[in-house]
Amino acid sequence: MKADDQTLPRSAWLLLATLTAAWGFNWPMMKLALDEIPVLTFRTLCIAAGGVGLLAVARLGGQPLLPPKNQWPRMAVTAALNVTAWNIFIAYGLKALPAGRAAILAYTMPLWVALLAVMLLKEPLTARRLLGVVLGMGGMALLLASEMTALAAAPLGSLLVVGAAFSWGLGTVLIKRFPIDLPTTPFTAWQLILGGIPILVAAVALDIDQIHPVSWPAAAALIYNMLVAFVLGHWLWFELVNRASAAVSSLSTLLIPVVGVFSSMLVLHERPEWTEYLALVLVLAAIATVLVPQEDGKPS
Repeated sequence: MKADDQTLPRSAWLLLATLTAAWGFNWPMMKLALDEIPVLTFRTLCIAAGGVGLLAVARLGGQPLLPPKNQWPRMAVTAALNVTAWNIFIAYGLKALPAGRAAILAYTMPLWVALLAVMLLKEPLTARRLLGVVLGMGGMALLLASEMTALAAAPLGSLLVVGAAFSWGLGTVLIKRFPIDLPTTPFTAWQLILGGIPILVAAVALDIDQIHPVSWPAAAALIYNMLVAFVLGHWLWFELVNRASAAVSSLSTLLIPVVGVFSSMLVLHERPEWTEYLALVLVLAAIATVLVPQEDGKPS
């Protein structure tokens, strides 16, 4: 189902609102879970739920479940970037950062895509794209500078989250450069499964002695991540892409860090500093210049 930018189906806006709430609210949920659950175990459970759940959705929808045999290696490479590196860096970064700040830094992903697409896909560096990169880098610089002051020139948490955003951006560009002959839902399911294997191995090797009973808030946050963020969230995203225009899909990226910041204030009682508010404005403006379509309807 297609929708133009001016007349959007009501169902598309409902999907957008639900997805934005699900993924935005997930930032404080991750923080709650990681306070008590080992990082690798947490990510293994979430990724397993997402992979199995999406395969089930694909099977129920009658979609093919396997790619051509010669495309498994490229699937493994993009899974390592989009799933393994992203999930590990985000989880460890969240242990050292407020959830709101992590959300702002993580959603610089489209900026890295814009830069890497110029280098790897030979896409033109338009004026809007260049402006977006400058604004986004300004936002990151604000957060990294304050983090260096706070952590005595060792901003590990911020660097991990920026590394996650870069990894996701590189993986996304490689998927465009070397496409996989598989529908989106089973493709993403296999990305989660393949990318989750190294995390599972590491969890078995490193987390066994750290597993212990957790409080009900941490358990609820884990269940939220597994069922809402990974299974429902990914399914909502694919439905949104199918039903709505690219402009609407991009809106969720714009709004998720906003929901992440304010839900972290509500749930975790975080109090962002002025630098974080300014960085949020810069990053949102940057993403808008990159993702929001121009008058001809095409993203910049």
